[in-house]
Amino acid sequence: MEPRISLVTLGVADLERAVRFYRDGLGLPTEGIIGQEFEHGAVAFFPLAGGLRLALWAQADIAFDTGLTPGPVSPTGFVLAHNVRSRAEVEAVMAAAERAGAEVVKRPQDTFYGGFAGYFRDPDGHLWEVAWNPAMLPEG
Repeated sequence: MEPRISLVTLGVADLERAVRFYRDGLGLPTEGIIGQEFEHGAVAFFPLAGGLRLALWAQADIAFDTGLTPGPVSPTGFVLAHNVRSRAEVEAVMAAAERAGAEVVKRPQDTFYGGFAGYFRDPDGHLWEVAWNPAMLPEG
């Protein structure tokens, strides 16, 4: 297996609400919901830096496709991280997420590694860290 991830898919309870949060609230670009002509196929894709894409797909449709029973989201099961270029940008992204309906779990503060970070949960409970880490600045 090559060391790469091409797509991160988040299971969501309400696809339209989730698209509004990521598109309208956080400002991520998307063509909107596609695949609605297929049973269990409605999905939204958001292109990210480096060729990675974020997908939103209904939890019920993921359960159907995999044959697994849907369960609650565990916010401590994994964390999506958004690294930014400054402390001010951490504050701005966290504020935008909160305005969009995110629950701020941890307000931005100094970190043990010399950075500045906070956490929020999206409307489906997926945990995001927004961080300025001087040792790991984003490209571009």
